[in-house]
Amino acid sequence: MLANQYQPERYDALFAAKAHAALNQLSPFSPPDPALFTSPSNGFRLRAEFRMWHDGDDLNYVMFPPGQRDTPHVIEHFPIAGPRISESMAPLRKGLKEAPTLRKKLFQVEFLSTLSGELLITLVYHRPLDAIWAVEAEALAKHIDCKIIGRSRKQKITIQNDWVEEVLNIDGNTYRYRQPEQCFTQPNGHINQKMAEWLLLQCAPTDADLLELYCGIGNFTLPLAKRFGRVLATELSKKATEAAHWNAAINGAGNVEFARLSAEDMTSALANTRHFRRLEHLTQPLSQYHFSTLLVDPPRAGLDKATLELASGFERVLYVSCNLETLRDNLAYLTLTHRIEQLAFFDQFPYTDHLESGVILRRRT
Repeated sequence: MLANQYQPERYDALFAAKAHAALNQLSPFSPPDPALFTSPSNGFRLRAEFRMWHDGDDLNYVMFPPGQRDTPHVIEHFPIAGPRISESMAPLRKGLKEAPTLRKKLFQVEFLSTLSGELLITLVYHRPLDAIWAVEAEALAKHIDCKIIGRSRKQKITIQNDWVEEVLNIDGNTYRYRQPEQCFTQPNGHINQKMAEWLLLQCAPTDADLLELYCGIGNFTLPLAKRFGRVLATELSKKATEAAHWNAAINGAGNVEFARLSAEDMTSALANTRHFRRLEHLTQPLSQYHFSTLLVDPPRAGLDKATLELASGFERVLYVSCNLETLRDNLAYLTLTHRIEQLAFFDQFPYTDHLESGVILRRRT
């Protein structure tokens, strides 16, 4: 985010305007009035990445305006970043400038932080890394009180470990999450808690089961598990699935099972058109689940045709969307069989056009 986009004095008006525009885009589907969830106006971003710009003896964090890859904008201050990122940027830059081995051919810096106060910094290089790099990186990690990862082509060196642990307070309960580097995590922790609480509010306790697609590290899975008899959650990423298993175990979610399958493959498995060895570890076959609700939080591309067909057969669909355009396309199909029961807008990325949406769809009678 460039300096001219940060307008905290206009935050409420900016959010109201984009929520109004989003509601207009969804108007063909006759949605109810949306619940609106605001973000803190600063310090909300728990992930950030910057190119590193070398200019003689100087070294700076830079960003590029869209379409202007040759026009770097030096980032002196990044007020939307979470506290751990903000407080580490200056000492990290200083440490990198003063350590030729750490600085040499450094291309990019990536920050991953948490509401709980942990910080992991990934340094990306255009050269191989050696033992000297590791020694200097370890000293810098101790100085900043963070974890550091060095990456170059086909190489990864980890100082301590490659994950942070988040602690979220959701509906009066505390949840611990291991968040690995390069796995998707919600970038705005405050909004993340609000999204989970809103989903919980839509789900009365039931003995029926929940199917979740695109579960990631189990971000929504674990709170919602308290509302359902059993939960089967799927995720394609091996690293995210491993973290989801750890997160379920540490939080005592004994009624949750995970399968490393894509949404498309899970659709085939439920239709009994293909057999998947990755489902053989389940304590019971798919046929013994009694799914009443489907939860989806897909990537920007939205749901594919086969998954839309699967969703249309559920009594209720909880749809979390990060892309209003693909949400509209998906709703054009889903509202043939379902009506929108609840709608929410979450300001995940203040001062941008991006808006996270939550939609509850119930099958028409």
